Amino acid sequence: MKPSELPRRAGIGFKPEHFVSINAGRQPIGFFEVHAENYMGAGGPPHAQLSRLREDYALSVHGVGLSIGSMQPLDREHLARLKVVCDRYEPESFSEHLAWSTHDSVFLNDLLPLPYTEATLARVVEHIDEVQSMLKRQMLLENPATYLLFEESTIEETAFLSEIARSTGCGLLLDVNNVFVASTNHHMDPRDYLARFPIGHVREIHLSGHSETIDDRGAPLLIDSHDTAVKDPVWALYKELIARTGPVASLVEWDNEVPDWPVLRAEAEAADAILRRAASDLAA
Repeated sequence: MKPSELPRRAGIGFKPEHFVSINAGRQPIGFFEVHAENYMGAGGPPHAQLSRLREDYALSVHGVGLSIGSMQPLDREHLARLKVVCDRYEPESFSEHLAWSTHDSVFLNDLLPLPYTEATLARVVEHIDEVQSMLKRQMLLENPATYLLFEESTIEETAFLSEIARSTGCGLLLDVNNVFVASTNHHMDPRDYLARFPIGHVREIHLSGHSETIDDRGAPLLIDSHDTAVKDPVWALYKELIARTGPVASLVEWDNEVPDWPVLRAEAEAADAILRRAASDLAA
């Protein structure tokens, strides 16, 4: 099984509207990440652009449609299309979400939470084993941004993720914004969550923006919206995390209300500066 091996630098989620700016010259970016489902067609501009980027940059492929947390079988046709994408581009990393998004033949176009029980643990482990066997590469599993908790959950989320990684050999993708969003929504301390997180299995980190709203009871609610710059509390958590782990491949996600390329590049450069300081501190 091929391990995840992204460079320990900052990357950016690729958006086609940035292609001309990116292609104008070598960018100070460690890697680009794309959503697998956007490249499951046979050809056209998406593949032409990604093939050009792949010549110069490391690549992370991020799935959003496998429905790893579903209690029903994986969609074998979707998995086969995913394998075609990975075989075509040989990415340094492939990742998916700890979530479900399908019911029978209906795709719900959302990443929905699941209860943390022995039954769901066994099902997720089974699905990850199937994916890794099919792709012949390590998969990274991302912690979710959640807005509710299940009464039937019997396993704490960090323990759930730790056991998945131990059982399957998969890596973990630690989304720091998701940690902040979920912890805030559930009135928990994100630092306590990170203290319990199985850091040794982390192969990639995600950073993104979130929005603030009010729930139906008038309480504050954070939404993992990916439509703003990374917020200061998330940067603070990231700095503390990198001080513990040392440099880890770190992606800036900005999927909605996407800014011009220089704005997004500046976010990645800020993350890269934190990674460089951590590397310098380790070398001192």
